[in-house]
Amino acid sequence: MRDDPLSQAVELRARRESFVLATVVACRPPTSAYPGARAIIRPDGAFSGWVGGSCAQPIVVREALKAIDDGRPRLLRIGPEPPPEDQRQDGVLEFAMPCESQGALDIHIEPFLPQPELIVIGETPLAQALARAGSLLDFTVCVSDPGATQELFPDADALLTGLEQLPERITPDSYVVVATQGHYDEDALAAVLRSPSAYVGLVASKRRAEAVFAFLRDKGIDEQAIERVRCPAGLSLGGVTPSEIAFSIAAEMLQVRRQRPAVSPATAERAASEAPPIEPAATEASDPVCGMTVEVATARYTARHETQSYYFCSARCSENFQREPERYLASRPGGPD
Repeated sequence: MRDDPLSQAVELRARRESFVLATVVACRPPTSAYPGARAIIRPDGAFSGWVGGSCAQPIVVREALKAIDDGRPRLLRIGPEPPPEDQRQDGVLEFAMPCESQGALDIHIEPFLPQPELIVIGETPLAQALARAGSLLDFTVCVSDPGATQELFPDADALLTGLEQLPERITPDSYVVVATQGHYDEDALAAVLRSPSAYVGLVASKRRAEAVFAFLRDKGIDEQAIERVRCPAGLSLGGVTPSEIAFSIAAEMLQVRRQRPAVSPATAERAASEAPPIEPAATEASDPVCGMTVEVATARYTARHETQSYYFCSARCSENFQREPERYLASRPGGPD
C-alpha cells in the first residue's frame, strides 16, 4: 500500500475496509505537525502518516478507534491545558498534552466505514425493484442470477452469475434477499445460510416456505440457521405490486440495520452464563511525570518501582521519574500492572 494517506484512503475504500482519516486543521507552534498533515488509522490501531509526535499520536489513535466503533467524526483540540468548562466549544473534544513543547493541535477525525451490502438473488421484477430501493438507502447493491444484466439492474454495483460466488462475498454487513420467486429458492438459501449475514429474507408464501425449509433440513442445514430466514420478507404494510413489496422489505432491512446490536442479547447472555467473570487488564496508564495518557500495550518507555510498573510518553519523562520517583508519585501515581 502507498505511503501517501490519501492514496491509502482510496485503496482502502475500494477494498471496502474501515479506517479513519486524521487531518491537522490548525496548530499553534512549536509543534512538529502542520495544517494539512494527515494520517490513516485502521481498526487494529495501525497508524500511517503524521499528525504530531509521541504526545499527540496516542490520543489520535484512541479517538480514531472510538470513531470506527460509533461512526461519528470528531474534532480534537490537544494543548498544554484545556480551557475551563464554561469556555469550551460544542463539538470540540479537549485533551491535555503537557509536553515540553507547549504547542497545540486541532485534529479532525473522520471515520470511513464500508456501506452495508444488499445482495439480491433473482432477476424478477421484484428483484429489480429491490435493487432500486437498496440503492436509494445507500446500500451497495449486488445482484446474483445467470440472467442479470446491467440493463435490467442499472442500480447494481456488482453482478454475479452463480451462487458459488456468494459465500465468500457475504459479511456480517450483508443483507440477502432471495427473490427468485420459486425458481431456485432452495439452492439460493442453501448457498447463503452458512454465511454470517445480518439479514436473510425469502420472498415466498408460507406454504412455499415450509416446503423450502423441509428441503433444507433434508440437506443438513441446521434449524438455527433456518430460523434466521425472514419469510415472508418485509414489514406487513399490505404491499401488492413489486415496488410496494420491495419498499416493505427495504423498510425491514433498514429497521434491522438501525437496531442491530453489536452482540445479540442471546449471545451475550449465553457467554455470561458460561464464562466466569474476569477482571479486565489495564489498557491505559497515566504518565506520572506529565499526566499524559499512555497505551500500556505499546508504551516504549516503562519503569518499575517497588513492584509497580509505570508508563511514559517520552524518554525525558522516563528519565525524570527514575531520578526522583518519590517526587512524582506523591501527586501522580502511575497505572497498575
